[in-house]
Formats: sequence, C-alpha cells, structure tokens
Amino acid sequence: MSVRELVVLGTSSAVPTRHRNHNGYLLRWDGEGFLFDPGEGTQRQMLHAGVSAHDITWICVTHFHGDHCLGVPGVVQRIARDGVRHEVRAAYPESGETYWRGLRNASAFADTDVITPCPVSGEAAGWPAGPVTLTARPLSHPVESYGYRVDEPDGRRMLPGELARRGVRGPMIGELRRHGSLTLPDGSTVTLDECSTSKPGQSAAFVMDTRMCDGAFALADGVDLLVIESTFLSEEGALAAQYGHLTAAQAGRIAADCGVRRLVLTHFSERYTPADERRFVDEVRESYDGDVVTARDLMRVPVPKRADYQVQRATK
Repeated sequence: MSVRELVVLGTSSAVPTRHRNHNGYLLRWDGEGFLFDPGEGTQRQMLHAGVSAHDITWICVTHFHGDHCLGVPGVVQRIARDGVRHEVRAAYPESGETYWRGLRNASAFADTDVITPCPVSGEAAGWPAGPVTLTARPLSHPVESYGYRVDEPDGRRMLPGELARRGVRGPMIGELRRHGSLTLPDGSTVTLDECSTSKPGQSAAFVMDTRMCDGAFALADGVDLLVIESTFLSEEGALAAQYGHLTAAQAGRIAADCGVRRLVLTHFSERYTPADERRFVDEVRESYDGDVVTARDLMRVPVPKRADYQVQRATK
C-alpha cells in the first residue's frame, strides 16, 4: 500500500525546547523515505514516531547550521547498526563538504558502505528517486543553503464511461495504456486521449532557513505540500531579515502566490510557546486561505490528494 505522508520529528529552530525537538522531517513517498535536516535527537524521535533506519532512502541537508545536521551521526550509525542494505543517498551543499565528512565519521563505529554522497552546487541539481524526481535549489541564508522539491511525473486517469462506449475492456485497457492507441476487432482505432484525461503528478517542497528569494518561490510553485520555516512573527521582521529567516506572514505569501495546497509551518523560535500557534496562523491568513498546519513533534501530515483538494476548493 502506497504511503505519502510527512512524519514530523522536530519543529524547533536553533534551540530545542521542552515542547519541540531540533528539526527532523521524514517524507514517506511510495517506498522512498526522504529524511530532511536531521537535527540533534532525531534518532530518538524516530523511535517515538515509529519509523526506522530502514525507512530512509535519502538524507537531505539544507545547510550546516547545527539544528539542521547534528543528528546526522546518530542516523548514519543507526543505518549501519541496523544493517540497512539498500542505498541511502545524501544530498547537501558541496561547500560544506568538510562538515559532512566530520558528521559522517563523527565517532568510532562499525561503518556502512550504503551511503552515497550527492553534493549540491550551482543553481539547481536533480536526481531520480524511485517514483519521483528530487530537485535542489539555492535559498538565501548567511551560509549556503538549499531547499528541496519532490515531483511525481504526470499520468493519465482512465474514463470508464468512454472505455465502455468504445468497447474497450479487460486486457485491451492495458494495451491502450502501453501503446497510446488500440485497433478494435471492427477495424476502428481508439486513442488514449479519447479514453483518459491528464492526471497531474503530486509534489512536495521543503523550504528551510531563508529570506524571501526566487528559490523559495520556484520550489513552492504549485506543490501539494509545502513544509516551510516560519521562525518569527512579523513583529520580529527585522530580526528575521538579519538572520536569514522567514516570518509566518512571508510564508503565507509564498504559499498564496504559488498556489500551495497544504502549508506546514515549522522551525519556530524558542521564544514562542504552543499558545502562540494561533498567532502564526493568523499571520498566514492575511494572504493564504488554503489548508494550514502548525507542525508539532511526532505529528503525521498526509500529502493531500488532488481529488480531495478539488472537492475542498469547490465547496468554498
């Protein structure tokens, strides 16, 4: 059974709190597992969330500030200890190669050879990742930082009424899918376009520490699920700009301009408590009227299905 969901392992920013662990996000997608920004304590949070090292196929680090990468040693060593046999690729900014090597080999342990480094440089990089494509784009932060996006290829949705009207049934449907056209027993031809409609692939984006920038908008464009930092409220806008972060209002503007279907806010400054969550949503609502989730540790957030979104929008 295919699973497409975000498992939230941590939601704090530079300093963990009693309520929020350092960053950590596992996007599960049809057998692939993208572990984004494993901060300190990620290995333990995985236990609480009921996910294992065997669920990880990618480790994606946006940048090498500690709250986004100090969990790498524990995750790597857990992959080794648990005997993960499949390849685990690791994407990270190439400029931080020294940090990656230090984290990758942070202590003495029985090592593993399944981890393949995929350093990122330049304006964009992309890799095939099972049923999807993983893309990285630069963001705007005091140190080099990249955001990530997962895209499923477009498909086709068969139309049962059209198939029945044209007498296409059983194994004939599979042949029509494979070849794009089908010759019927009476000699007539049926095309795939006549019996199906385009089904846009689903997508998700992960935008962490950044100011407003072109890369954030490119990553978020049209996605079904956007996981984005909202470190500050607007009253701390000057501080956000100084340290290269977004406010909740800015995250909302990105989501609104890009037509995001579900917005997940995270990476909250330690100055805020769970009681402040409503204030973050209120700022987002200044520009974005879609589905908003204020992330909490160990929460699971499904990737919204396109059909669900279309019904939801139609009823508004």
